[in-house]
Amino acid sequence: MTPADSAAPGQPTVASARPTVASARPTVAPARPTVAPARLTEKPTWLISQVSTQAHRLLTEKLAIVGARGYHYRLLAALEEFGPASQARLGRRTSMDRSDVVAAINELASCGQVQRAPDPADRRRNVITITPAGAAHLQRLDGLLTDVQDELLAPLSPGERGQLTRLLSRVLEYHSTA
Repeated sequence: MTPADSAAPGQPTVASARPTVASARPTVAPARPTVAPARLTEKPTWLISQVSTQAHRLLTEKLAIVGARGYHYRLLAALEEFGPASQARLGRRTSMDRSDVVAAINELASCGQVQRAPDPADRRRNVITITPAGAAHLQRLDGLLTDVQDELLAPLSPGERGQLTRLLSRVLEYHSTA
């Protein structure tokens, strides 16, 4: 008879002090949120990059709900604000590569949100115009982007959101003109 056989049920024994199959697994510390090194979290470049990643994820997910992409929003916003433009000018205004402009314009044209027509002054160039359907779609996208801003900037007060926008605009303007 072993000590385990003589012990009352639920009482520890010498045999039960040995690891069982269940307790033989290595002990793993409970999951904690990942904390980046202070050297990183003190750097605005790192913080901006991390927030940008979150913003891109939220934006992509929200736009996908209506089958749109960020490029669509950029192009429709530029066309509504500045009027008809060539594909090259749209690319410059929206900081998009020429091939991305063409692909996004093709997608928007297939949905009737923009119209492409030869430029009367230069038949080699196309002029893109937003359609009423495109303007309506842009309004829907504006609502989605408002939701994204609210979700991303939830921890900030309205005043802090305005301050952040002004500061980021200043940094962007500085590097755009440098």
